Amino acid sequence: MDSQAIVGMIQNVGFPIAISLYLLMRTEKKIDLLSNSISELAKILAEK
Repeated sequence: MDSQAIVGMIQNVGFPIAISLYLLMRTEKKIDLLSNSISELAKILAEK
C-alpha cells in the first residue's frame, strides 16, 4: 500500500478499521506460509 491509499482509508473508514485491515493483510501472508509448511511436513511424515 502506498501512503496516499493509507491516508484515504483513514479519512474514509477511521483509524481503528484501517489498522485492523492492515494487520489482517499482514497476518494472511504468514498464515499462508504456515499452511504450506504444515502440508510439506505432512508429506514428509507420510513418506516415513
